[in-house]
Amino acid sequence: MSGQHQTASRYFVPAPSRYPVLASTGLLVILASAAGWVNGLSFAPWTFTVGMLGLLLVLRGWFADAIGESEGGHYGRNVDVSYRWSMSWFIFSEVMFFAAFFGALFYARNFALPQLAGLDAKLLWPDFTAVWPTLGPAGTVDKFGTMGPWPIPTLNTALLLSSGVTITIAHHALRANQRARAAFWLFLTICLGVTFLGFQGFEYFHAYHELNMKLTSGIYGSTFFLLTGFHGFHVMMGTVMLSVMLIRILKGHFTPEHHFGFEGAAWYWHFVDVVWLGLYVVVYWL
Repeated sequence: MSGQHQTASRYFVPAPSRYPVLASTGLLVILASAAGWVNGLSFAPWTFTVGMLGLLLVLRGWFADAIGESEGGHYGRNVDVSYRWSMSWFIFSEVMFFAAFFGALFYARNFALPQLAGLDAKLLWPDFTAVWPTLGPAGTVDKFGTMGPWPIPTLNTALLLSSGVTITIAHHALRANQRARAAFWLFLTICLGVTFLGFQGFEYFHAYHELNMKLTSGIYGSTFFLLTGFHGFHVMMGTVMLSVMLIRILKGHFTPEHHFGFEGAAWYWHFVDVVWLGLYVVVYWL
């Protein structure tokens, strides 16, 4: 039986942990290796892999401790409220993260591009026109094809919208204490997320090898891959989170009244869905 039936009357304070500093070290290795990878350092892919594996091991231990504390009945109402506020602020920070990239795309299209085609720039680039996507005023970007909304982006939109429905059904089933039904619909949500990632990987292969559209393809290529790539990373992380929730449901964790671990993952997944709708309209259609 889930330990969450026992609601602690005090505010639980965990013991000092080594996990924050280990996670920070892993993230530092990952980011430094990614920068080196982009700049062609031969060893960077290996250090990136080491950093990623190290971070995953740290998160596994950290999450296992948190789950053990929850199932041990240490988390009362105060801790539950704290987790809800923490998840809300985390999602807000993610909103701001994507807002920065959407803002960069908006600025490039609506301000920078018209300025480069203005009268004061005609002496430098007389043949440049403010047409999106652009090869740049100096012609230094190789010609590339653009990514339209059909068929893969539209299929991925249908997949994510469907996953929003399936995870909601799973949540209602968990609240009704229908564990088998909740596990089925959550598993279906995970399958939809994995399928989305598979389609996105195929889309990237098509862009690089058939359209010659790369991260170096000017402002269009850089904003396209940054927006869709970071979103794909969030889908991957959301899929991992939902997979952990599925394992916990199968192990008998959660109760109809206490299941914020599941709720937090569901909030994150709905956030990923909403961001994709913005990407689908702004990046693929406009």
